Amino acid sequence: MNIVKEHKAIDAALDIYRAQLDTIPDELFTVTPPGGGWSYAEVYSHILKATLGSSISLERCANGNCEPTSKGLTFLGKLMMFTGRFPPVKVKVPKAFADKMPADKISKEDAKNLLIKCRKRIDSTTPLLKDASPYSKNKHPRLGMLNARQWYKFIRIHALHHLKQLDRIKKSFK
Repeated sequence: MNIVKEHKAIDAALDIYRAQLDTIPDELFTVTPPGGGWSYAEVYSHILKATLGSSISLERCANGNCEPTSKGLTFLGKLMMFTGRFPPVKVKVPKAFADKMPADKISKEDAKNLLIKCRKRIDSTTPLLKDASPYSKNKHPRLGMLNARQWYKFIRIHALHHLKQLDRIKKSFK
């Protein structure tokens, strides 16, 4: 994994999330789209909270605050790390994760502040990857045991995945 390339991709995704905030009409931000699903606000809440949570797991792994293990990725985890994307099927957030970190109807201002926090976390945790042990891992609810570099890659994959969801929401309002 090329850390510089991943960092640029994460930054680019966060830039797109920020730019799109300005194009979403205020009156539609918290509205459930026709046909159901998450509102723009809920997508922003989910992706930004998940990015922060993933960066905490990344940091724990990088600092050796996780039990070393030889356990690895699930089949889905291996597939995602290999392809660099989510499979082309809709996947629901695991209930335990959704209960722990629900997708809330946040305001645009909250989304802007969370974007700033995410960018700061990414910038502060990126340098930790260089010396991170591949054996210090933290459990992802669906992907299995991820090390620091895998958490970093997951952040990029996950952020890009939900940009597609924003496009679907936009189309549903047309």
